[in-house]
Amino acid sequence: MPSTTTAPEPAVRDFYRTNRGGGLFSEAVSQWGGALLARTGQRLGLPPTALTLVNLVLGLATSVTVAGLAPRVAGGHLPAWPVGLLALVGWQLAYAFDCADGQLARVTGQGSAAGARLDVLCDVAAQIALVAALSAVAVAQRPGVPAWLVAAFAGTWMVNLVTSVMQAGPNAASMVASRSLPVRAVKLVRDYGAVIFLAGLVLTLVPAWTVWLVTAFTVVNAGFLLASIAFSARAALR
Repeated sequence: MPSTTTAPEPAVRDFYRTNRGGGLFSEAVSQWGGALLARTGQRLGLPPTALTLVNLVLGLATSVTVAGLAPRVAGGHLPAWPVGLLALVGWQLAYAFDCADGQLARVTGQGSAAGARLDVLCDVAAQIALVAALSAVAVAQRPGVPAWLVAAFAGTWMVNLVTSVMQAGPNAASMVASRSLPVRAVKLVRDYGAVIFLAGLVLTLVPAWTVWLVTAFTVVNAGFLLASIAFSARAALR
């Protein structure tokens, strides 16, 4: 008589085990949120692409709202905290969906090359919108912000996304491979989940500091880019 036993439904921890990291904050918060969303998506019969598109819509909607309201907040016509809280929650939730789509694809075997490309393209679009929102707040709060700083911020921001995509290929390498707690704590400056959490806090509590946030991450990302070029050049010349 054939067995009627069915495989147990994947638990949240089963989705979490398939996560691709992202940093100390992302692994502790964003990837667990993604696991919860992935499990919900699996129960609802949703394809991973549906979660990818939710990430895109949430990210774009949040950033467009923040950018559109930036002049009103800077002019004192609207309190900062509701807009900042929207950014904090909206960006984190969008990132959780970004974590969830890959987990759902891996656990259910629905991964595809087209889905992976769509994921990266949606990430690019969402991060362009986020950069535009932070730049809009910085300029609204400090009208004298130089154009070159905004341009440098926008250009160097994509270093994180580019290097994370490069880590997925056969030529991946890390300048500092250690996973010790002190090293991972330092790497929080490049942990996307931690970065957008900090950005949301600044917009909520002290939006006038956004220009310093923009400056700090321009320096960090530019420094990482230069260090990565030196690291790769040294390896290529050996």
